[in-house]
Amino acid sequence: MIEERFIEIDGARTRVRSAGPQGAPVLVFLHGFPEWSGAFDALMTALPSYRGVAFDQRGFGISRNPAPDLTGFAMKHLLSDLATVISEEGGGPVVLVGHDWGAAVAYAAAFAMPDLVSHLVIFNGVHPTCFQRALSAGGAQSQASRYIDWLRAEGVEDTLRADDFAKLTGLFSAHMDMSWMTPELRAEYVREWSRPNAVEGMVSWYRVSPVEVAPPGQPRPLPDWAKVEMPVSMPHLLIWGTGDTALLPEATEGLDALCDDLERVDLDGCDHWLHHQRPEAVAQAIDGWLRRKS
Repeated sequence: MIEERFIEIDGARTRVRSAGPQGAPVLVFLHGFPEWSGAFDALMTALPSYRGVAFDQRGFGISRNPAPDLTGFAMKHLLSDLATVISEEGGGPVVLVGHDWGAAVAYAAAFAMPDLVSHLVIFNGVHPTCFQRALSAGGAQSQASRYIDWLRAEGVEDTLRADDFAKLTGLFSAHMDMSWMTPELRAEYVREWSRPNAVEGMVSWYRVSPVEVAPPGQPRPLPDWAKVEMPVSMPHLLIWGTGDTALLPEATEGLDALCDDLERVDLDGCDHWLHHQRPEAVAQAIDGWLRRKS
């Protein structure tokens, strides 16, 4: 059963959803764009031996939303929000699970506060160095990521909200299987997207990010920040939906060289939204790996 409660994070009322017994190993789930904590309900339910916890990251759902002030979305604030949730769940260390933009925060936590992260699980998310290398190459990933600069453009919020979020829904589903998105579930997403300043908060993540997208066919040098070693010291599981058209396999190249202990599981028959399409398979991969690594 999914339980919902609210806690204070940085002075803001923040929604937290959880499942599983108190005292069980804690898995903290970090969602991405354009989702909210409810995105992990099926996955947490499929992991009954664990204490699953998901919260609305700032700018999404019910949380602090500093938009249009991008300084409020700096990674140090996102990590502080995460640390507060971990503290609420006993102080850690926890198994940290990230998807999409949630993966960016999960990797940053692995780099900056490894004492709070016992194991790192990423599904269809990318290590920042590997991603920037692919974006700088000006190849297929650059082509697939052209939407990033579009989402950074002034006034895009009105475009995304128009016609009952038609453009946002289209961007969400572009070239991917959305059969999991029932009318009832879409109504829930529209409810979240309709909150005051919600779209501004979501696109702020793209605007504050340092990633640079090279034009297709026009490689660029790596930015200085991407030249810094960013190793992952704890056991790391990467689960990949092989049909992803937003994040391509080249965006994970070189990851093994940055990790002390990496295991990869490829899941066919799903794409970027694998936690919605195949939650039982994702849960089985996580559970089996944790049993081997614990």
